[in-house]
Amino acid sequence: MRKFLIVAIFFPTISFTQSSDSVVIRQIYDEALSNSPVYENLRYLCKEIGHRLSGSVGAAAAVTYTKQLMESYDFDTVFLQPVMVPYWVRGKKEIVRIVDSKAGPMELAGIALGNSIGTGPDGIRAEVIEVGGMEEVAELGEKVKGKIVFYNGPMDPTIMQTFRAYGNAVRQRASGASEAAKYGAKAVIIRSITQSLDDTPHTGSMRYQVNVHRIPAFAISTKAANRLSDLLKQSQVEVYLESHCEMREDVLSYNVIGQINGSENPDEYIAVGGHLDSWDVGEGAHDDGSGCMQGIEAVRLFKALNISPKRTIRAVMWMNEENGLRGGREYARVAEETAEKHIAAIESDRGGLLPVGFTSTGPDEKVEKFRSWGPLFRPYGLYDFSNPGGGADIGPLSQQGTFLIGLLPDSQRYFRYHHTADDVFETVDRRELELGAASMAAMIYLIDKYGL
Repeated sequence: MRKFLIVAIFFPTISFTQSSDSVVIRQIYDEALSNSPVYENLRYLCKEIGHRLSGSVGAAAAVTYTKQLMESYDFDTVFLQPVMVPYWVRGKKEIVRIVDSKAGPMELAGIALGNSIGTGPDGIRAEVIEVGGMEEVAELGEKVKGKIVFYNGPMDPTIMQTFRAYGNAVRQRASGASEAAKYGAKAVIIRSITQSLDDTPHTGSMRYQVNVHRIPAFAISTKAANRLSDLLKQSQVEVYLESHCEMREDVLSYNVIGQINGSENPDEYIAVGGHLDSWDVGEGAHDDGSGCMQGIEAVRLFKALNISPKRTIRAVMWMNEENGLRGGREYARVAEETAEKHIAAIESDRGGLLPVGFTSTGPDEKVEKFRSWGPLFRPYGLYDFSNPGGGADIGPLSQQGTFLIGLLPDSQRYFRYHHTADDVFETVDRRELELGAASMAAMIYLIDKYGL
């Protein structure tokens, strides 16, 4: 009898709570899908400002724009957090040209990798040697001396989780130059990290190892990589490379932060946003203008619906994710120094595509609680809460025990645009962008109400 009474009292309480949460979440989605300015905000960022590599004029303009945008929404506090960032300059257009092969001279669609040194005006001409990955460079050893190493390891098209495929392939972009330089290579070319077969080269960040000679690094399109590989099977191939990029002295930039103060626990923070910088090709629409505008919109939705959060909610535009991660590290450092307790952080950095769920990283009991909210999102097409993950910029917050969350869109198209001139505003769908912003706002509402 006692057991029956407990059940009879308990279940109506759960039912009422779920019902009230569903109503609020419905209001969040209705507002985002009916009245959201997020798409126009992204248009302005992409078309009026454009690409925003750290240290550039575009990055500085984006700082001013996002600060003014959050001020126009009457957030309680909007401020800039100073951070010193690297300033890499590409210079004039690169040349990647086959100058000696059975097929004769041929231009290849190529681009310098971010942070690479340049060849200078005289360029580099050398024989090309093809490898499938860095392990093969070590096996070849002295045979790569004086040559251009061509990394042709593909992004595996059979892996359905495209970010996992990307993670498996990106090592050759990040570390391939230093590995080849250890054995005397003159330069490296990598196959663009994408599953698409096209003539669009993908840039992206590379890094040099300390005390290893620095050599120039380029990427070529996947079609160009296939052409080069086919020619190498027939005969020796020589390539001419020319680039004029350089790393200049660090410059002052900013993380841009806007918040609604909590009514009960203002010293507990929930951060949401993306990285404001982008590569210097395209407009940085998916990577990561979408995430920035969604973060601002998630907080605006609370204002528009008069939802007063118990905890302080912050929209954060992190600077320098692409070629240094300085903004994310500085944000976490300041949070630690000022004893700001971040109970959760949500990052959108997988493109402005159709949201299908969230990733999460934290203690098992918190992950279980987080995943229990999944049914509330199913009416809006979000079903996948099963994968770990968070985001590069929020990762440093894990040192203080912050629960990390990543918006998870359908990523099958993302690496078509990633780090290319094709990453422009027109490739983002309005409704998909709005759904992502609403999903993050709804998740913040639940975290704020119930904690983690």
